[in-house]
Amino acid sequence: MKHARVVYQGRAQHAIESEGRMLLDDGSRVALEDVRWLPPLAPTERPRTILALGLNYADHARELAFKAPEEPLVFLKGERALNGHRRQTRRPPGVEFMHYECELAVVIGRSAKRVRREDAYAHIAGYSVANDYAIRDYLENWYRPNLRVKNRDGATPLGPWLVDAADIADPMALALRTSVNGRLTQSGNTRDMIFDVPFLIEWFSSFMTLAPGDLILTGTPDGVVDCRPGDVVVTEIEGIGALMNTVA
Repeated sequence: MKHARVVYQGRAQHAIESEGRMLLDDGSRVALEDVRWLPPLAPTERPRTILALGLNYADHARELAFKAPEEPLVFLKGERALNGHRRQTRRPPGVEFMHYECELAVVIGRSAKRVRREDAYAHIAGYSVANDYAIRDYLENWYRPNLRVKNRDGATPLGPWLVDAADIADPMALALRTSVNGRLTQSGNTRDMIFDVPFLIEWFSSFMTLAPGDLILTGTPDGVVDCRPGDVVVTEIEGIGALMNTVA
Protein backbone atom coordinates (compact mmCIF):
# COMPACT_ATOMS: atom_id res chain seq x y z
CA MET A 1 0.00 0.00 0.00
CA LYS A 2 1.11 3.57 -0.72
CA HIS A 3 0.64 6.07 2.10
CA ALA A 4 0.83 9.86 2.00
CA ARG A 5 0.29 12.87 4.22
CA VAL A 6 -1.47 15.77 2.58
CA VAL A 7 -3.29 18.99 3.29
CA TYR A 8 -6.80 19.14 1.87
CA GLN A 9 -9.16 22.02 2.58
CA GLY A 10 -6.78 23.29 5.23
CA ARG A 11 -6.51 20.04 7.18
CA ALA A 12 -3.48 17.74 7.31
CA GLN A 13 -4.33 14.06 7.20
CA HIS A 14 -3.18 10.61 6.20
CA ALA A 15 -4.17 9.23 2.81
CA ILE A 16 -3.65 6.18 0.64
CA GLU A 17 -3.40 5.76 -3.11
CA SER A 18 -6.57 4.23 -4.57
CA GLU A 19 -7.02 3.57 -8.27
CA GLY A 20 -5.02 6.62 -9.33
CA ARG A 21 -6.71 8.91 -6.83
CA MET A 22 -6.25 9.66 -3.17
CA LEU A 23 -8.46 8.29 -0.41
CA LEU A 24 -8.27 10.53 2.64
CA ASP A 25 -8.89 9.46 6.22
CA ASP A 26 -12.06 11.57 6.31
CA GLY A 27 -13.47 9.46 3.45
CA SER A 28 -12.92 12.01 0.69
CA ARG A 29 -11.63 10.69 -2.63
CA VAL A 30 -9.73 13.42 -4.47
CA ALA A 31 -7.38 13.88 -7.42
CA LEU A 32 -3.65 13.80 -6.72
CA GLU A 33 -3.41 17.38 -8.02
CA ASP A 34 -5.97 18.68 -5.53
CA VAL A 35 -3.89 18.33 -2.38
CA ARG A 36 -0.76 19.89 -0.93
CA TRP A 37 1.76 17.13 -0.35
CA LEU A 38 3.67 16.79 2.93
CA PRO A 39 6.53 14.38 3.65
CA PRO A 40 4.80 10.98 4.02
CA LEU A 41 5.74 10.47 7.67
CA ALA A 42 3.35 10.09 10.56
CA PRO A 43 4.01 12.51 13.45
CA THR A 44 6.15 11.05 16.24
CA GLU A 45 5.93 11.66 20.00
CA ARG A 46 9.64 12.46 20.20
CA PRO A 47 11.80 14.18 17.58
CA ARG A 48 12.75 11.74 14.85
CA THR A 49 16.36 11.00 13.99
CA ILE A 50 17.26 11.50 10.35
CA LEU A 51 20.47 9.75 9.34
CA ALA A 52 21.95 10.38 5.92
CA LEU A 53 24.75 8.54 4.15
CA GLY A 54 27.47 10.33 2.24
CA LEU A 55 29.39 8.68 -0.61
CA ASN A 56 27.54 5.38 -0.29
CA TYR A 57 27.96 4.62 -3.99
CA ALA A 58 31.52 4.16 -5.26
CA ASP A 59 30.75 5.81 -8.62
CA HIS A 60 29.45 8.94 -6.88
CA ALA A 61 32.58 9.11 -4.72
CA ARG A 62 34.71 8.94 -7.88
CA GLU A 63 32.52 11.58 -9.50
CA LEU A 64 33.33 14.00 -6.66
CA ALA A 65 37.00 12.95 -6.59
CA PHE A 66 36.72 11.37 -3.12
CA LYS A 67 37.90 8.02 -1.85
CA ALA A 68 35.05 5.59 -1.17
CA PRO A 69 34.56 5.30 2.62
CA GLU A 70 35.65 2.17 4.47
CA GLU A 71 32.88 2.57 7.04
CA PRO A 72 29.61 4.50 6.74
CA LEU A 73 30.04 8.26 6.39
CA VAL A 74 26.96 9.64 8.11
CA PHE A 75 25.53 13.01 8.99
CA LEU A 76 22.35 14.14 10.76
CA LYS A 77 19.56 16.20 9.34
CA GLY A 78 16.99 18.37 11.08
CA GLU A 79 13.32 17.63 10.35
CA ARG A 80 12.81 21.13 8.99
CA ALA A 81 14.99 20.14 6.06
CA LEU A 82 12.19 17.87 4.84
CA ASN A 83 9.86 19.04 2.12
CA GLY A 84 6.94 17.57 0.18
CA HIS A 85 6.22 16.43 -3.35
CA ARG A 86 5.59 19.23 -5.88
CA ARG A 87 7.09 21.84 -3.56
CA GLN A 88 9.89 24.31 -4.15
CA THR A 89 13.46 24.25 -2.89
CA ARG A 90 15.36 27.49 -2.81
CA ARG A 91 18.78 27.97 -4.37
CA PRO A 92 20.60 30.61 -2.27
CA PRO A 93 21.93 33.66 -4.13
CA GLY A 94 25.53 33.47 -5.29
CA VAL A 95 25.79 29.67 -5.19
CA GLU A 96 27.90 28.09 -7.94
CA PHE A 97 27.01 24.38 -7.60
CA MET A 98 23.75 23.00 -6.20
CA HIS A 99 22.83 19.46 -7.17
CA TYR A 100 20.10 16.90 -6.50
CA GLU A 101 20.66 13.44 -5.02
CA CYS A 102 18.10 10.69 -5.66
CA GLU A 103 18.09 8.39 -2.62
CA LEU A 104 16.21 5.41 -1.24
CA ALA A 105 14.72 6.49 2.10
CA VAL A 106 14.17 3.82 4.75
CA VAL A 107 11.55 4.45 7.45
CA ILE A 108 11.94 2.50 10.68
CA GLY A 109 8.79 0.73 11.88
CA ARG A 110 9.94 -1.12 15.02
CA SER A 111 12.45 -0.07 17.65
CA ALA A 112 15.87 -1.44 16.74
CA LYS A 113 18.70 -2.01 19.22
CA ARG A 114 21.53 -4.48 18.52
CA VAL A 115 19.71 -5.92 15.55
CA ARG A 116 21.43 -8.61 13.53
CA ARG A 117 21.72 -8.21 9.80
CA GLU A 118 19.41 -11.14 9.10
CA ASP A 119 16.69 -9.52 11.23
CA ALA A 120 17.06 -5.99 9.88
CA TYR A 121 14.19 -5.99 7.40
CA ALA A 122 11.70 -6.82 10.16
CA HIS A 123 12.33 -3.34 11.62
CA ILE A 124 11.45 -1.43 8.46
CA ALA A 125 7.99 0.13 8.00
CA GLY A 126 8.50 1.16 4.41
CA TYR A 127 10.38 3.07 1.76
CA SER A 128 10.16 6.45 0.12
CA VAL A 129 12.09 8.61 -2.35
CA ALA A 130 14.31 11.43 -1.13
CA ASN A 131 16.03 14.21 -3.02
CA ASP A 132 18.87 15.26 -0.74
CA TYR A 133 19.93 18.51 -2.38
CA ALA A 134 23.53 19.57 -1.72
CA ILE A 135 25.36 22.84 -2.14
CA ARG A 136 28.98 22.01 -2.87
CA ASP A 137 30.07 25.61 -2.24
CA TYR A 138 29.52 25.06 1.47
CA LEU A 139 31.42 21.78 1.84
CA GLU A 140 34.28 21.92 4.34
CA ASN A 141 35.61 18.37 4.09
CA TRP A 142 34.22 14.95 3.36
CA TYR A 143 34.73 13.64 6.88
CA ARG A 144 32.27 16.17 8.31
CA PRO A 145 29.74 17.45 5.81
CA ASN A 146 28.89 21.00 6.62
CA LEU A 147 25.43 21.69 8.08
CA ARG A 148 24.86 24.32 5.43
CA VAL A 149 25.36 21.77 2.66
CA LYS A 150 22.44 19.60 3.69
CA ASN A 151 20.30 21.20 6.38
CA ARG A 152 18.69 24.25 4.87
CA ASP A 153 14.95 24.47 5.47
CA GLY A 154 13.10 22.54 2.77
CA ALA A 155 16.31 21.23 1.20
CA THR A 156 15.20 17.59 1.22
CA PRO A 157 11.99 16.72 -0.64
CA LEU A 158 10.58 13.36 0.45
CA GLY A 159 7.74 11.34 -1.05
CA PRO A 160 5.30 11.35 -2.62
CA TRP A 161 4.55 7.99 -1.03
CA LEU A 162 5.61 5.81 1.85
CA VAL A 163 5.34 2.29 0.40
CA ASP A 164 4.85 -0.60 2.81
CA ALA A 165 7.98 -2.71 3.20
CA ALA A 166 5.99 -5.85 2.40
CA ASP A 167 5.29 -4.46 -1.08
CA ILE A 168 8.97 -4.13 -2.01
CA ALA A 169 10.35 -7.60 -2.70
CA ASP A 170 14.02 -6.61 -2.83
CA PRO A 171 14.96 -3.05 -1.84
CA MET A 172 18.53 -3.80 -2.87
CA ALA A 173 17.61 -4.19 -6.55
CA LEU A 174 15.71 -1.01 -7.41
CA ALA A 175 16.45 1.29 -10.34
CA LEU A 176 16.96 4.98 -9.50
CA ARG A 177 16.76 7.80 -12.00
CA THR A 178 16.66 11.58 -12.04
CA SER A 179 15.54 13.92 -14.79
CA VAL A 180 15.92 17.68 -15.00
CA ASN A 181 13.37 19.45 -17.19
CA GLY A 182 12.53 16.09 -18.75
CA ARG A 183 16.15 15.14 -19.59
CA LEU A 184 17.55 12.01 -17.92
CA THR A 185 20.68 12.98 -15.96
CA GLN A 186 21.15 10.23 -13.37
CA SER A 187 20.64 6.48 -13.52
CA GLY A 188 21.69 3.84 -11.00
CA ASN A 189 20.57 0.90 -8.91
CA THR A 190 20.37 0.32 -5.15
CA ARG A 191 22.41 -2.89 -5.59
CA ASP A 192 25.47 -0.66 -6.01
CA MET A 193 25.40 0.72 -2.48
CA ILE A 194 28.66 0.20 -0.63
CA PHE A 195 26.79 -0.37 2.64
CA ASP A 196 23.41 -1.97 2.03
CA VAL A 197 20.27 -1.50 4.10
CA PRO A 198 20.63 -4.57 6.37
CA PHE A 199 24.23 -3.60 7.11
CA LEU A 200 23.21 -0.03 7.99
CA ILE A 201 20.49 -1.12 10.42
CA GLU A 202 22.84 -3.59 12.09
CA TRP A 203 25.59 -0.97 12.27
CA PHE A 204 23.47 1.93 13.56
CA SER A 205 21.63 -0.22 16.08
CA SER A 206 24.93 -1.52 17.49
CA PHE A 207 25.50 1.85 19.22
CA MET A 208 22.16 3.71 19.12
CA THR A 209 18.46 2.93 19.20
CA LEU A 210 16.50 3.39 16.01
CA ALA A 211 12.93 4.36 16.85
CA PRO A 212 9.73 4.08 14.83
CA GLY A 213 9.58 6.97 12.39
CA ASP A 214 13.34 7.43 12.18
CA LEU A 215 14.65 7.87 8.68
CA ILE A 216 17.76 6.62 6.89
CA LEU A 217 18.75 8.25 3.59
CA THR A 218 21.03 5.79 1.85
CA GLY A 219 23.10 7.88 -0.55
CA THR A 220 23.07 8.52 -4.28
CA PRO A 221 24.83 7.15 -7.39
CA ASP A 222 26.79 9.29 -9.84
CA GLY A 223 25.21 11.64 -12.35
CA VAL A 224 24.64 14.81 -10.32
CA VAL A 225 24.45 18.11 -12.20
CA ASP A 226 24.02 21.73 -11.24
CA CYS A 227 20.38 22.88 -10.82
CA ARG A 228 19.22 26.40 -11.55
CA PRO A 229 16.10 28.36 -10.54
CA GLY A 230 13.14 27.17 -12.57
CA ASP A 231 14.49 23.66 -13.09
CA VAL A 232 11.95 20.89 -12.54
CA VAL A 233 13.69 17.91 -10.96
CA VAL A 234 12.10 14.45 -10.79
CA THR A 235 13.79 11.75 -8.69
CA GLU A 236 12.28 8.30 -9.17
CA ILE A 237 12.78 4.84 -7.67
CA GLU A 238 11.34 1.71 -9.19
CA GLY A 239 8.19 0.55 -7.43
CA ILE A 240 8.17 3.44 -4.95
CA GLY A 241 7.34 6.59 -6.87
CA ALA A 242 8.42 9.75 -8.68
CA LEU A 243 9.16 12.80 -6.54
CA MET A 244 8.90 16.16 -8.31
CA ASN A 245 10.41 19.39 -7.07
CA THR A 246 11.09 22.83 -8.54
CA VAL A 247 14.18 24.90 -7.80
CA ALA A 248 13.26 28.47 -6.81
